[in-house]
Amino acid sequence: MSKIKKVVLAYSGGLDTSVIIPWLKENYDGCEVIAMCADIGQGDELDVVRDKAIASGASKIYVEDLVKPFLEEYVWPTLKAGAVYEGKYLLGTSFARPLIAKAMVAIAEKEGADAIAHGATGKGNDQVRFELTIKALAPQLKIIAPWREWEIRSREDALAYAAAHNVPVATSNKTYSMDRNIWHLSHEGADLEDPWNAPKNEMLLVTKAPEAAPDKAEYVTVDFEKGLPVAVNGEKLASVELLTKLNEIGAANGIGITDITENRLVGMKSRGVYENPGGAILYYAHRELEYLCLDRQTMHYKEGVAIRYGELVYDGMWFTPLREALAAFVDSTQETVTGTVRLKLYKGNIMAAGAKSPYSLYSKEFVTFERDEVYNQADATGFINLFGLPLKVRALMKKEAGIK
Repeated sequence: MSKIKKVVLAYSGGLDTSVIIPWLKENYDGCEVIAMCADIGQGDELDVVRDKAIASGASKIYVEDLVKPFLEEYVWPTLKAGAVYEGKYLLGTSFARPLIAKAMVAIAEKEGADAIAHGATGKGNDQVRFELTIKALAPQLKIIAPWREWEIRSREDALAYAAAHNVPVATSNKTYSMDRNIWHLSHEGADLEDPWNAPKNEMLLVTKAPEAAPDKAEYVTVDFEKGLPVAVNGEKLASVELLTKLNEIGAANGIGITDITENRLVGMKSRGVYENPGGAILYYAHRELEYLCLDRQTMHYKEGVAIRYGELVYDGMWFTPLREALAAFVDSTQETVTGTVRLKLYKGNIMAAGAKSPYSLYSKEFVTFERDEVYNQADATGFINLFGLPLKVRALMKKEAGIK
């Protein structure tokens, strides 16, 4: 096996990825380590991250601003698909990983690196998401996953290694394992490892607890064009500004708190609490507009597509022919998903409060309970006779055969 000379590391600035830098140099013949930190709206102080990577032994660090492509190339397509994992999870970590891995591949190719390393554990989904993307985009690169190789088994072990190698470590000790970006904030571990324990309100860092939300409902409108959100309360906004605005509105009203015990790809169940204020509003609004604009057959078929699409995203299979094919189908369904949805927000609840579209398939003229001139109710007789014919034929057969 050829010697590893240069490695690009997915770097967050946390304890694990900081100790990975000296570990790589120590265990891979003094290789050069280039850190890559993705800014996807997590709100970290990136100057501190930059300084910490260099202090930990990286030769250089790239801090990539990926917020806009994150929303427009990953979040929005998933939103249009209506993809939700196991009915609750809005995939906030899942679709961030292929984006980060793609950026790492670009840097590795630019720098002439031999390998890419990540800090995902051997128990989680992220190792799969990172590595499938690398295999899809740059199969020649070696993948290094220290958590599957080293002797470090706990936070205490990592702290000891950091101290021995002069790695700067933050003094704060977070209660939960968290992942944050502009779309969501996740919480795992600690008391959440017992599914009987209710999430504590003190845990919430983005969204207000519903009990603390205002006693008065707030109304919000969201405009869509071909399935894409383009305006909030009548104000046209670019993607980042739009989600930021909805995050503020949703958070103030206790919107978007999800508690789920989910099936990890690697075979175990895990429990997480997610804060998704803007995302919850967008998913609800988009669905309401589809109720108005999609025909029955397309809508029902798309519901099945949404489940499979969500599984593919969760499993890290973003760069696969099937995901791309499903995305093409979804895009075709969204041609007429244009209009405005009004929602009522109150203490953690989202309620529909109106929808309109120039492509609405709802016809008051046909559906009215009043007298109309467009629908002949007698036509239903023939329809029911034909629709029920298989049932009639089966019943006659059973009677003739003496089957009860």
